[in-house]
Parts: sequence; C-alpha cells; structure tokens
Amino acid sequence: MSELIKDVKMFFPALLEGAWLTIELTVISLILALIVGLFIGLGRISRNRIIYRICSIYVSIIRGTPLLVQLVYVYFVFPDLGIELTPFQAGIIGLSINESAYLAEIFRAGIKSVPKGQTEAAQSLGMNYSLAMRRIILPQAIRNALPPIGNSAIILLKNSSLAAVITVGELMHQGEIIAAATFKNMEIFTMVAIMYWILHYPISLLVDYLEKRGDHQHASAERH
Repeated sequence: MSELIKDVKMFFPALLEGAWLTIELTVISLILALIVGLFIGLGRISRNRIIYRICSIYVSIIRGTPLLVQLVYVYFVFPDLGIELTPFQAGIIGLSINESAYLAEIFRAGIKSVPKGQTEAAQSLGMNYSLAMRRIILPQAIRNALPPIGNSAIILLKNSSLAAVITVGELMHQGEIIAAATFKNMEIFTMVAIMYWILHYPISLLVDYLEKRGDHQHASAERH
C-alpha cells in the first residue's frame, strides 16, 4: 500500500497536467463542433438540393471513416498542403470535424422532433421560414437535443485519448510516457482509467438530469 501511495504522489502531477489538457481539448473541440454541427444539421434539412447534398456527403464521409484516420490525416497530410499545425491544433481540428458530423444528426433529429404545427402557427403569424426557425423551431430543437449532446460530449472526452497517437500531451499520452519509462503499466493505466472516469462523471450527472427534466416536461405536456 505504501508503494502504491508513493507511485500516486510521484506520477499524479504529470497525469493531472495531461488531464487538464484533455479538458481543454474536449471543451474547445466541442464548442467548434457545436457551431459546425448546427450549420451542417440545418443544411441536412435545407430545401436547397445543393446545400443538402453537400452536407449529406460531409456527414457520410466523416461518419464513415475512423476518427483515428481523420486525426492522422489532419496531422500528416495538412502540412503537405502547406498548413503547419501543432499536435494540439491538429487534435482539435480532427476531433471537431468528427464530432460535428454526429452533432449535425442530433440537431437534425431535434428539429424534426418539433411538431409541424409549430411552423404552421409561426407562418400564420406572418413569420417567414428563417424567422420561424430562429425564434420558434431552433429553441425547442436545441432543448430536445441537450441530452444526446451531453452523451456525445462524453464520447468526445473518451475519444480525445486517440489524440495521443499524434503526440498530443493529454492524459493518455502522459500515461504512455510514464509507463514506458517506469514499466509500471498496471499502476499507471489504472490511474489513467480512474481519472477519465472522474472527468466524465459530472457530464454523466448533467445528462441524467436533462433526461429526467425532459421526461417530466413531456409528461406534464401530455397531462395538459
């Protein structure tokens, strides 16, 4: 036990530094993915066939290729095109692109879940399609999409460990470095696993809360 405590004290600072970088990587990637995903999701329901096809192809390609391939592609291919990136920047771009495709489908489903009568009511009040979407449809769609967005954020947090492949110094990469230097694989990767669980737990609680609130609101609406 004393040896375990000693290992924790020795390696925890480096792992904590990696955990903080994991948080930064996840938060920045999620923010960018939410922005891109919203526009792609709107494109997926667009009446313009060109916009619809472009957005559909984007989603198909990103969802149809592994995240690991996307990260490696950004990190190694972009410099060949004259775009120099740090590992952290490449990680953000790769994770954001991947996440945006899944969020686009979440937003699309959220918009589709809003009853058509809402749009018809807005148009009867003189609102055009764009105004009705901004003021009536999107607020409800985003509220409906919050629980799956939370679940997607948890997946993104765990997927950020793949950024270790392109040498981003996040939690997993720090664990690999320490384990390779000390050969204490069980101790190090157990600590890494526990820290990932700790990072994910607050998001999981938030998702549970949002799901329960959504169920309560749905039940209240049915009673009325």
